[in-house]
Amino acid sequence: MSEPRRTVFGGRRAVPPNNSNAAENDPPTVELQGLVPRGVNLQDYLNVTGVHLFKERLDSNKVDHHTDKYDSNKLIVRRGQSFYIQIDFNRPYDPRRDLFRVEYVIGRYPQENKGTYIPVPIVSELQSGKWGAKIIMREDRFVRLSIQSSSECIVGKFRMYVAVWTPYGILRTRRNPDTDTYILFNPWCEEDAVYLDDDKEREEYVLNDIGVIFYGDSNNVRTRSWSYGQFEDGILDACLYMMDKAQMDLSGRGNPVKVSRVGSAMVNSKDDNGVLVGSWDNIYAYGVPPSAWTGSIDILLEYKSSQNPVRYGQCWVFAGVFNTFLRCLGIPARVVTNYFSAHDNDANLQMDIFLEEDGNVNSRMTKDSVWNYHCWNEAWMTRPDLPVGFGGWQAVDSTPQENSDGMYRCGPASVQAIKHGHVCFQFDAPFVFAEVNSDLVYITAKKDGTQVVEAVDTTHVGKLIVTKEVGGDGMQDITDTYKFQEGQKEERLALETALMYGVKKPLNTDGVAKSRSEVDMDFEVENAVLGKDFTLTITFQNNSPNSYSISAYLTGSITFYTGVSKEEFKNETFDMTLEPLSLKKKEVLVRASEYLGQLLEQASLHFFVTARVNDTGDILAKQKSTVLIVPKVIIKVRGSKMVGSDMVVTVEFTNPLKETLQNVWIRLDGPGVIKPKRKMFREIRPNSTVQWEEVCRPWVSGRRKLMASMTSDSLRHVYGELDLQIQRPPS
Repeated sequence: MSEPRRTVFGGRRAVPPNNSNAAENDPPTVELQGLVPRGVNLQDYLNVTGVHLFKERLDSNKVDHHTDKYDSNKLIVRRGQSFYIQIDFNRPYDPRRDLFRVEYVIGRYPQENKGTYIPVPIVSELQSGKWGAKIIMREDRFVRLSIQSSSECIVGKFRMYVAVWTPYGILRTRRNPDTDTYILFNPWCEEDAVYLDDDKEREEYVLNDIGVIFYGDSNNVRTRSWSYGQFEDGILDACLYMMDKAQMDLSGRGNPVKVSRVGSAMVNSKDDNGVLVGSWDNIYAYGVPPSAWTGSIDILLEYKSSQNPVRYGQCWVFAGVFNTFLRCLGIPARVVTNYFSAHDNDANLQMDIFLEEDGNVNSRMTKDSVWNYHCWNEAWMTRPDLPVGFGGWQAVDSTPQENSDGMYRCGPASVQAIKHGHVCFQFDAPFVFAEVNSDLVYITAKKDGTQVVEAVDTTHVGKLIVTKEVGGDGMQDITDTYKFQEGQKEERLALETALMYGVKKPLNTDGVAKSRSEVDMDFEVENAVLGKDFTLTITFQNNSPNSYSISAYLTGSITFYTGVSKEEFKNETFDMTLEPLSLKKKEVLVRASEYLGQLLEQASLHFFVTARVNDTGDILAKQKSTVLIVPKVIIKVRGSKMVGSDMVVTVEFTNPLKETLQNVWIRLDGPGVIKPKRKMFREIRPNSTVQWEEVCRPWVSGRRKLMASMTSDSLRHVYGELDLQIQRPPS
């Protein structure tokens, strides 16, 4: 009889890759070392009759490990910290003649040297940071163990077995899904790479399931709440599925650097069928407009169930979902917004804006874009792969912008390294450095083919970098964690360090500022409400004793928030004379009828003013964006705001426009209060109001939040929210 064929792996490896948490291969229940003598019954030896994991929400295993918020009936613990289990036997356990151990297994091809098969030894004392099990109670037919996992343990869902030694081999418990144990990163454990020593920061960056994302522009910061929902039913499994889908080897899943890098690739769908399809063209057929999402729950659950990318996302949606992924696995994380974020394809620290000789922008030659804002994430971890001092917050970005090592991903890049210009350290530090440090360079393209640098704006890009404050919904300015103040000696040193490490800056712009014009120009855009006229005021200041004549050119464009222009809706030229040492203003009226027909979902308008001083030939240039004020969705509640009691939520919206809104979707979400819901209204006529009521029963007490969004064919990015205090039921 021929031997059964063995699987061959091309001579490269003895076993297949172990890259799926979901795949299983159960160890045998009986491992004999030879023949069992006749008359010997293995059942006469010590046998396991039951295993208890103490996995209820109020059990110490979950409370002490800060996992009691997870909506799961499985045991969820954090690595490097002890937890308790109880094993029942068929007779009293006698340590002099009985030998048993607990085993944890993950994946289909477990190996002890890879950390995917973990035999836990019974020890007299637990050692910090190492696997071990200590018997803390022995009564009648059960023993209670305190088990401690390694602080470098793989993060994922482990299968648990109890193995008993007999003279003839090993008896092992059968596969029991009820004893499956999730092990997560542990920011409370000093030996863990994600250890964070501030309790308020751990509460915010790991345990808070509701966040605030900042958008708009630096002069008009807007906020919207986001439901991270990292504790909701099914979200932890969806996050583990993301790593399975990436075919990430299980042995690397205990390293937060690797996990966050894989996560940054998997949140977008480019090149790996990840979670979200990005779309910036204002056309969202067969999907949900990015502005309609209220949180990550629907997105991750749909991705897990359909096993296909979800449509659609833009930067704040990618960042919101990535934040859920990181916090769910136990990595401290926050969403960061960078106002005037440079998308610098060749990382040369320059955004080149080409002008015609008359001062108008040459859109054919101007290719670089400055995003009004861009959201990414920061994850907290040590960086043993970098020199000392570069741990802490790491920038990670899941929005698909540039290819990194063959995939659309970015980071983790040490924020400290970016601040000091050490862009040689992995991963993708030059790209993040350019996002916050690029210069705007205005270049006149002459008809004879020559190019003249007219002006350099070193302060426009990375003007303001913010995140949500700890313990509140306010804004925390973290610009100084990314860059020194403009003009400081340290700022120049950081730039020179970045240039030394190969960040290109080929155009010499240092001498431009010295030929400064004697005329200054600025302009302001008044706060503009959607559907209303507004005024733009241009100010000229003559600082010289001479009289000058000015020729100015203003353009207004409808832009995507990425700074890319869709449609020019206004252009105006005017001339004026400036008397010596005088200040003169010019007001330009922008009518609602000029911009409404072309408006994009973020209601963003971009204005560009260039002026030529005819007497000297000097060119003055300024650009600014404004975001129109849009109406809000109103949320009201009535009834008892108490866990387990019925509460009625009312959502209403009034159409402020003079046109009928078509295909209106309203979404409602509130972690711990109501599962995500949505409702469609075929149309809303001008000045009409629609109402929608839902009955819910909160299941989490404390400070909660309801969030709603409205989207339609012609009006989007409309939000509303309501803070709630949910009471505990009387005991």
